[in-house]
Amino acid sequence: MAVGGRAESMKHHHFVLVHGACHGAWSWYKLKHRLESAGHRVTALNLAASGTDMRSIHNVHTFREYTEPLLELMASLGAHERAILVGHSLGGLNLALAADMFPEKISAAVFLAAFMPDTAHRPSYVLEEYCARAPEGAWLDTQFAPIGKPDKPLTSMFFGPDFLSSKLYQLSPLEDLELSKILTRPGSLFMEDLSTASNFTREGYGSTTRVFIVCKQDLGIPLDFQQWMIANCGANHVLEVDGADHMAMLSKPQEICNCLLEIGAKYECA
Repeated sequence: MAVGGRAESMKHHHFVLVHGACHGAWSWYKLKHRLESAGHRVTALNLAASGTDMRSIHNVHTFREYTEPLLELMASLGAHERAILVGHSLGGLNLALAADMFPEKISAAVFLAAFMPDTAHRPSYVLEEYCARAPEGAWLDTQFAPIGKPDKPLTSMFFGPDFLSSKLYQLSPLEDLELSKILTRPGSLFMEDLSTASNFTREGYGSTTRVFIVCKQDLGIPLDFQQWMIANCGANHVLEVDGADHMAMLSKPQEICNCLLEIGAKYECA
């Protein structure tokens, strides 16, 4: 009886998993079933020109267009339905845009080794700071190419195998590194577009509960930069995972699942 009572009283959450640049919904494959096995609803989506989305990055001209699959999902939620959004890496900026537009539909915005913007600066600020602080040659064999129009410049980005293995997947299983070499696609930081966009608002994104999961061995977004973003933007709750590289959902899937279950228990969601 006691066990049944516990299960009955357990709150079921809707986790929406948002991948990082050049990746797709596939990067959550270890985490999705763990959360579902714990009784939760999970949506792992592909942003525009990512994963199995058929578009090409050449045909995605703005960050808003890139985020459209997430915005459509948020718009489709019922009036009293709320979700826990989890953004990885560049996905943190997709979270901020969705939170700015649908703050009432988000019970928590979780930044997993992700770029966490503020409301005091333009949306590109955290990316500009990241690039400014990166040492010479930090991008290794990542390829950048101009893909925009003369009046709307844009730069594509495609991670090379050296960058993947030494900066993003250095603690992940080799099978996952190989999977990434097969499935990653050219993406973009949308820096040019974000540098001209309006600030995220205090009433929208600024009003949502922000949780940051620090990955201590992350070489993609190093620990000191993660800590700088937390100090700069402010987080309601900070969790730390030891032994996790940038792809924490692949290198430490159970620990990340436990973090999300803890966040779900802490922040109610209808």
